Amino acid sequence: MTEVDFKLGLLIEPEQLVPYLGHERIRIVDLSRASVYEQLHIPHAIHLQPKYLVAQQEQANGVLPDLEGLQALIEKLNISPQHHVVVYDDEGGAWAGRLIWNLHCLGFQHTSLINGGIHGWLGAGLPTTAEVDPVKPVADLLPIDLATVQQYRVEYQELLKQVEEQNIQLWDCRSDDEYTGLRLAARRGGHIPNALHFEWSTALNRENHLKLHPLERTQQRLEQLGFNLQQPVVVYCQSHHRSGLAYILARLLNWPVKAYDGAWSEWGNRLDSPIISGESPL
Repeated sequence: MTEVDFKLGLLIEPEQLVPYLGHERIRIVDLSRASVYEQLHIPHAIHLQPKYLVAQQEQANGVLPDLEGLQALIEKLNISPQHHVVVYDDEGGAWAGRLIWNLHCLGFQHTSLINGGIHGWLGAGLPTTAEVDPVKPVADLLPIDLATVQQYRVEYQELLKQVEEQNIQLWDCRSDDEYTGLRLAARRGGHIPNALHFEWSTALNRENHLKLHPLERTQQRLEQLGFNLQQPVVVYCQSHHRSGLAYILARLLNWPVKAYDGAWSEWGNRLDSPIISGESPL
């Protein structure tokens, strides 16, 4: 096999995938609910359950899987280094973005997100099927390589140090009630000190098949909130699910980005982490 040479960027419109449907080196991955996939999906798409993307720990429920878990993910995806992975879901790109982040952590960059997911596909009037293709195992599975993982991921102790030194931008993309601490999803509520709030779904256009609003609009809103897109940012939510889309947005904006996959489920469940609830430090 030759090197991947598909003309597909990180974000693609549904129509851009059509010429590649059925190509042996295109792996289309559907992260929609199983009930949706069983009813209709993009032709040749395989279904992936979100459980393959995360590992459950005592205080965190969305961290990057260990080597065994990552191996299971690659086997499920059935991809080689020569594949290009096209991902979509039925919620606007959060789970799809999370899969892309997992693959980036492994040094695999041949990835694309379908703008609008299955809603964008249906909105464009493109064909769907309920049939599931038989799986033909690839001969050279993508090897697990975590040499670059720290380019895309930040863990608790490192993040805590940066927060204490006040030298990191944080994008909290949960709901406003979670950010202020009004809604509890861990032992403690609130947000990481200095984190700015921009809910992930704000970037989606519900009037246009859950496609992203123009990037210029999202960038303007982020900058109005106080973000500096020239400086690195760390994205987080409750379990690095919703922040999967925030990660994609940052990459599309050429914004240096890492994800905190421990997320609020870890930070909020610890009793020693600094927290801001409402407007007052705890």
